[in-house]
Amino acid sequence: MSRIGKQPINVPEGVTVSLGPGRVTVNGPKGELNQGVSTRMEIAEEDGTLTVKRPTDRGEDRAVHGLTRSLIANMVEGVTEGFERRLEIQGVGYRAKLQGKALELSVGYSHPISIAAPDGIEFEVPQPTQVIVRGIDKQLVGETAARIRRTRPPEPYKGKGIRYEGEQVRRKVGKRA
Repeated sequence: MSRIGKQPINVPEGVTVSLGPGRVTVNGPKGELNQGVSTRMEIAEEDGTLTVKRPTDRGEDRAVHGLTRSLIANMVEGVTEGFERRLEIQGVGYRAKLQGKALELSVGYSHPISIAAPDGIEFEVPQPTQVIVRGIDKQLVGETAARIRRTRPPEPYKGKGIRYEGEQVRRKVGKRA
């Protein structure tokens, strides 16, 4: 197995990458991201491509090598294109709306649930039954979408609740007379 690693990361025009000891900073048109990385990995930038090299072929180094490469690739993609996660709301009377920067959900409780957008995240509600979470940090986008889904996860009998777009919910039969 080669110690050079998987695929090199192409850095598009307009994106700058700063490498420091144990730190990578990527700056692009949509913003700036910082990430701490292992000091054992060698990160080199040549002619608009980043390569990540590992010191040995031991299991721990191989695992950290792949993680480091994926984190940097996601940072580059985030500052150029950004990430989004789409959620669907199903159920009679279940809906979402924006209140300033916060998302307000009416999902069958006696009160509406308000979720504030963390820094770097924005919500969009094209229809009352759809929510789009956007941002440049892939981890924060996924975490925020999971927090929204956790307010009312889809239930197995009628399928009501908040689910990711395209998610298949396993349905149960229920009682029989």
